[in-house]
Amino acid sequence: MRGTLAGRITLVCLAVAGVAVIVAGLVGARLIRTTADNALQSSLAAQADVVASQLDETGIGNRLGVGKVADVVRGQGISVVVRRAGGQALGDAVAVQAAGKLGLAADHSGRVTVAGSQYLVETRVVGARGAAFALVLPARNAQATQRALVRNILLALGIGLLVAAVAGFVSGRLLGRPLRRAALAAGSLRAGRRDVRVPVQGPREVAEVAGSLNALADALAVSEARQREFLLSVSHELRTPLTAVTGFAEAIADGVASGPDAVRAGQTIQREAARLSRLVEDLLELARLGADEFRLDPAPLDLAALVRDCAEVWQLRCAGEDVRLSVSVPSAPVFVVADARRLRQVVDGLAENALRVTPSGAPMVFSLSVSDSSASLAVRDGGPGLAPEDYPVAFERGVLNARYRDRRPVGSGIGLALVHALVTRMGGTLTAGPAPEGGAAFTLTFPSAAPPAR
Repeated sequence: MRGTLAGRITLVCLAVAGVAVIVAGLVGARLIRTTADNALQSSLAAQADVVASQLDETGIGNRLGVGKVADVVRGQGISVVVRRAGGQALGDAVAVQAAGKLGLAADHSGRVTVAGSQYLVETRVVGARGAAFALVLPARNAQATQRALVRNILLALGIGLLVAAVAGFVSGRLLGRPLRRAALAAGSLRAGRRDVRVPVQGPREVAEVAGSLNALADALAVSEARQREFLLSVSHELRTPLTAVTGFAEAIADGVASGPDAVRAGQTIQREAARLSRLVEDLLELARLGADEFRLDPAPLDLAALVRDCAEVWQLRCAGEDVRLSVSVPSAPVFVVADARRLRQVVDGLAENALRVTPSGAPMVFSLSVSDSSASLAVRDGGPGLAPEDYPVAFERGVLNARYRDRRPVGSGIGLALVHALVTRMGGTLTAGPAPEGGAAFTLTFPSAAPPAR
């Protein structure tokens, strides 16, 4: 099971705080020990200075042996060692040994070890004849101070860990709230709703997730609207030939059409069936273009020769419709890299669209131009053209069909989308714009290529 974001953030905060506690403890223990020792040594030195300031050489024995100063010092757990001028050191045996290790010949301050135990020692010389005394404090007193400090620090660190856990949990909940909203919105999108939106709040990364989800919802709404329009367009295109096929087939089956009428009915059925076949083939080609297994066979080809071959066929078609076809092609070969069969399909598709809207007596043009790095073929017509706002969406499925099918002859609504996809897959570009002849111009451009090796 995957943990929640709040739980993970809490664990991270605890881990970071734990590492900080360990590091702080290791560093702090050393600092505490050193600080406690230094503080006790400084305190012991200060007391030794006070005692020395109140004594003289003649009174050192009595005053330190039974006097009030010695009593006060001993009350703090400090042993007193006295050495008269020229005499032996007097006092607790362990304290005398500790003072002797450090030396009573001069003022000293330090730490010594006696019988495995450590002691802090302060020695002072009093008077001119060498009388001296020493204050000896067991180092375990410093350890008690250290333990007290460690306990206080551990308490503070424990409180810090608790605060880190609470802060991590609260932060995780706050950060996870917009993500949970985004997850709920994604579930609604999966269920079919397209009106859900997520507030763009929180840190930048979380806000980007919310913004991306809102953009996805908008894109899905637009895509589904286009799909509905496309299906309506295709169903309209299918309904017309199907109605004709069904009606004439019924007439032949019922015996209403016979003789020459039956022949005309059969010819109509044949034409409409061919139209249905072309529509279905276009749909299949468009679907295959989006699949990985769609194959192209690109190779260097002479675009000028291909245009001349197309022009021979379309001269006859245009003459039958009383349309003047004008062809402008360089005499020299123009090489590009493309799939010859698919490129011929593209040119035929553009020519068929142009011929469909070109009225009798108007021109249709094939114009091939060459630059230093590319070759461009424009298929132009003298028809009514498109509105300026329609050129940018000319290659979207079914858009032009839906806008113009009640005003002029239109195709299936997928022809331009198909040729645009083919040109793009072959590495070229296809653009739409107004033509000098008054209609529309569709221009496909390919990078120039070297001639094929012999």
